[in-house]
Amino acid sequence: MARPTDETYAAMSPRQLDARIEAAKAALGSQVVILGHHYQREEVIRHADLTGDSLKLSQLAAQQTAARYIVFCGVHFMAESADLLAGADQTVVMPCPQAGCPMAAMADADDVRTALEELTALAGGARIVPVTYVNSSAAVKAVTGAAGGACCTSSNARGVLEWALRPTNQGGAGAEKVLAVPDQHLARATALDMGYTLDDCALYDPDQPDGGLDADAVAGATFLLWKGFCNVHQRFCVADVERVRREQPGVTVIVHPECDIAVVQAADLHGSTEQIIRAVSEAGPGTAWAVGTEGQLVNRLARRLGDRTVVNLSQAPQFCYTMSMTDLASLARVLDALADGQVVNEVAVPERIAADARLSLERMVALKAGSSATRSL
Repeated sequence: MARPTDETYAAMSPRQLDARIEAAKAALGSQVVILGHHYQREEVIRHADLTGDSLKLSQLAAQQTAARYIVFCGVHFMAESADLLAGADQTVVMPCPQAGCPMAAMADADDVRTALEELTALAGGARIVPVTYVNSSAAVKAVTGAAGGACCTSSNARGVLEWALRPTNQGGAGAEKVLAVPDQHLARATALDMGYTLDDCALYDPDQPDGGLDADAVAGATFLLWKGFCNVHQRFCVADVERVRREQPGVTVIVHPECDIAVVQAADLHGSTEQIIRAVSEAGPGTAWAVGTEGQLVNRLARRLGDRTVVNLSQAPQFCYTMSMTDLASLARVLDALADGQVVNEVAVPERIAADARLSLERMVALKAGSSATRSL
């Protein structure tokens, strides 16, 4: 029997799509596992077998040794990471392969190679190790791995940066300086958490010769920050923090470190998605929280934790458009195909870059993540 067309799926009601998804999951049994990022739509996340942020999902992907198919509800770089960490006999598929990450698109592999060459020359040959946010393409991860660096997530960025700067005889990468790609804000906030100052950071603009830096600027910096950002977290501002404090005296403001450093410093706490969830979930009933991160997650926390106040930091909740591209119709479509023995929307990293990219991820997974949000200074 032929499967419905894309148009037919799009015309189905949510109840019909839910039924198809559950029927396909039942038919596939242990052959399939669905991973869902916290920023996914509520109707999609309900069907996920496992949920998490980037680090947790990377770890979970590596653990799914029994599943033949890994269906990743997230954005493209996450599915690539799952493919890199999955077994050779496993297949990773995305319900919506067009779901990319604007931040990941801000760093190109050739540009990162050029940056390492330019900065090493400006630094007089000093050892510069790249630390690349997991929000990056597999090609950029491969450049990172080949250069002796590692990936990080917002959960373990501090641990990875400390590892990069640790001498090799102490188990570190022996870096004199770090090139942090592609998110400037996470690296800057983490540098301050480590006791460094803003003067220890220099911004590298890949669209400028030598990144817009000179030898003096590079010499004075320990952290060389790629000029990239998350288009969701970038929208939060200090005025949001000031407003919510006026409107809700006693509120605790917690934000993601992808926010601008001024917002991070104005907040009470900052942390990764998992750290935010843990902080709000473990707080006592009656507490009030203003959360500066993607709106799908904040709304979900508010619904789940009805005995406390949980609000979006921004009056206009910030949603990740590309995360929302995965819907019930696209999930039903790929699961129906798998139940029929057909693979659609496979994500497979080319072998020519897979080994180095995998190395950078394996280094990331091996480094411990912090369990708690960090108090802002």
